[in-house]
Amino acid sequence: MSEKKVKLGNLLLGGEKIYIQSMLSVPAHNIKGNVEQAIALEKAGCEIIRTAVPTVEDAELITALKNAVNVPIVADIHFDYRIALRCAELGVDKIRINPGNIGGEDRVKAVADICKSKNIPIRIGVNSGSLEKDLLLKYGSPTPEALCESAERHIALLRKFDFDDIVLSVKSSDVRLMINSYRAIREKYPYPLHLGVTEAGTQHMGILKSAVGIGSLLSDGIGDTIRVSLTADPINEVYAAKDILKAVGKGNGVEIVSCPTCGRTSIDLIGLAEKVEDATRDIKKNIKIAVMGCVVNGPGEAREADIGVAGGKGEGIIFKKGEIIKKVKEDELLCELLHEIEKIL
Repeated sequence: MSEKKVKLGNLLLGGEKIYIQSMLSVPAHNIKGNVEQAIALEKAGCEIIRTAVPTVEDAELITALKNAVNVPIVADIHFDYRIALRCAELGVDKIRINPGNIGGEDRVKAVADICKSKNIPIRIGVNSGSLEKDLLLKYGSPTPEALCESAERHIALLRKFDFDDIVLSVKSSDVRLMINSYRAIREKYPYPLHLGVTEAGTQHMGILKSAVGIGSLLSDGIGDTIRVSLTADPINEVYAAKDILKAVGKGNGVEIVSCPTCGRTSIDLIGLAEKVEDATRDIKKNIKIAVMGCVVNGPGEAREADIGVAGGKGEGIIFKKGEIIKKVKEDELLCELLHEIEKIL
C-alpha cells in the first residue's frame, strides 16, 4: 500500500484494494472490435482497461470506450505528446507515458498542465528493455538501480512542472530484476505502484512468472494495481490476476482446494475439479470449495471448506465444514455440488 493516494476515475489508488488491469489487443483503428473486447474484459472482472493509442487520430477510440464501459480507461502513449493532449481532451482517465521520450521540456509541460487541469494521473512506465543508453553504460546492464534512476528522471520532469499525481511501474521480463526494482523504488517514493512482469510469455509460463513476481511483492505489501501480461487472450490475464490475488489472500470469490490424487482415487477427480472451477469462476462471494478424491479422508482434510465433494467407487459425498450432508451417485456429483453451492450464495 502506498502512502500517496491517486484518484483514477472512480477508483482510489494507494488504499487497501488492489485493482486488476488488462490491455486491449485489437488494433486501435478497429473501434468496434476494441469496444467488444473492453465489454468482455469488464464482464470478466477487469477494473482498469489500457489501450494503445499510436496516432492522434486513434485517440477517438477513447470516446468510444468511455461510452461502452464503466471502468477507467488508460491511454498508452509513446513519443508523440500530441496524442496525450488529445486523449486528455477526450476525457481519458489516466495516461501511461515516459516524459523523457516525448521531446523537449515544453512538451512535457504541456502534457503535465492539461493532466493537472483535468485531474488525470500519469503513469511513468519504466521498462528494463528500453532503458536510456547512458544508464546502460553506467550500470553495465539493466539493474534495479538503473530502473530506479530512470524513474527518478521522469519523476523530476513532472515535479518540475508541479505535477505529482503519479503512478509508477518498473517492469522487466526477468522476475528477480522486477521484484528487486519494485522493492527499491518503494523505498524511494510514496507513489502507487502498478505491478507486472512484462513480456512474461505464453499463458503457461507467463502465469508462473507473474505469480512469482507479482505475488512476492503483494505478499510484501507492495503494489496497488496489477497486470498479468500474457501472449494470450486478455480475458485470461484477468482470470490469472484474480487467482494471484486469491493465492496471496487479497482477492475475492471462490477458492478451490483439491487433492493431487493418489492410488485411492477411484473417480475422474481431475475432470471433476476442472468442471467445478469453470462452473464457479464468476462467483463473487468468498467461499471455499473442496474437491477431494477420497471419502475416507476427504471431509476431514478439507474441514475448513464451506462446502465440498469427495468421490468414492461409483458414488461420492457432499459435505459442509467437514460434516457429510448427503451421498450421491458418481454421475450426479457435479450437479449436486452446484445445487448445494447455490444454497449458500
